Amino acid sequence: MQHPVVERENTDLHAGSISLMLGRAELVLLPERAVWWPEQRTLLIADTHFGKEATFCRMSIPIPDQTTNDLQRLNQLLDRTDAARLIILGDLLHSRHGRSPKVFAEIAEWRKQQQQLQITLVRGNHDLSAGDPPQDWHIECVDDPTPVAGLRLCHVPPADDLPGLAGHLHPVIGLRGPARDSLRMPCFLLRRETLVLPAFSSFVDGRKLSTTADEQVFCIAEDQVFAV
Repeated sequence: MQHPVVERENTDLHAGSISLMLGRAELVLLPERAVWWPEQRTLLIADTHFGKEATFCRMSIPIPDQTTNDLQRLNQLLDRTDAARLIILGDLLHSRHGRSPKVFAEIAEWRKQQQQLQITLVRGNHDLSAGDPPQDWHIECVDDPTPVAGLRLCHVPPADDLPGLAGHLHPVIGLRGPARDSLRMPCFLLRRETLVLPAFSSFVDGRKLSTTADEQVFCIAEDQVFAV
């Protein structure tokens, strides 16, 4: 099913974005790998995988920590949208080995600066093994799926036709140029009635898509979302 898609005007809030209708909800696909739901004043992201770098460090593989960068990106989105609520579609934490005191202290301090923000986590497969976040993060944790205002919010994309959003797949698309050069770019995937978000984390491998004719792909190229 093809959904109505409207390219947004080049405003500060919606620059480079695309708007589409999912069920009765108008959603704005943002190039920052997030979805803005204006009617609910809600920002949605998926797959932050906080603590993944710490997990690698425990295995003596030094990886620069991306927590500060990802929280700064999130702050910019929250400021731009003036969101009242943040919903994370699973995999907030990467693993139990990634429950690093340094990472946890940084996120706890960030949460103090965002005290008015309501945060909900739809538990993903990594959350089930990593455990719920600390109480001082003040995050409501709910099971997959959870209904909100006519949409079903999931981590794992379901195999049916109910309108909703999900994460888990970390979708990317491969593009080839005339000189046989290629790019892997994060994207949104509209599969049946489920909009799958790209991973918000800066340190997550993407899964290259194999799409069908009835699916829609919205690629992210720097500061622009465009239909492929």
